[in-house]
Amino acid sequence: MNILIAGIALIIGWKWGDWRNWEKYYSTILFMIIGNFLYNILTYNHPMWLYEEAFLPNHTMIEMVHSFVVFPVTVLVFLPHFPENNLFKKIVYILRWVAIFISAEWILSKLEYFSYHNGWSIVWSVLFNMVMFTLLRIHFKRPLLAWIISVFIVLFFMIFFNVPIEKMR
Repeated sequence: MNILIAGIALIIGWKWGDWRNWEKYYSTILFMIIGNFLYNILTYNHPMWLYEEAFLPNHTMIEMVHSFVVFPVTVLVFLPHFPENNLFKKIVYILRWVAIFISAEWILSKLEYFSYHNGWSIVWSVLFNMVMFTLLRIHFKRPLLAWIISVFIVLFFMIFFNVPIEKMR
């Protein structure tokens, strides 16, 4: 199923992504990938969610597909089409992307390819995706500010969800 999602992402990226200017978005692509890897490292023994699939051997391999296919395509489609001036249009644009990601997550969870753990739920995913897409835009415009905000967000989630530091490798 996650290979199918990656394939769909590539088709969408091929059609609507700004591949010619990929270098413009490269640091934000890396920001998104690093954020995902950081989640996987910090919550390795205390995950908030897990991908579960028969085709790919484990959660880590699925995360690699998302990190190196789905997330770069997301940035290459999301940022070039971001509305510049109208606050209402910006909010609607972010909410549209949140709806896309949440719809995919909901389908995966109903098909039992995605599971929630340790207090996480689809409601938290909605909030997280709202923050994530906002941060992608902030990172594109003001990278240092996005990194600073991210530190506080990570600390909040670590504390709120009682991610035990002693369980980390």
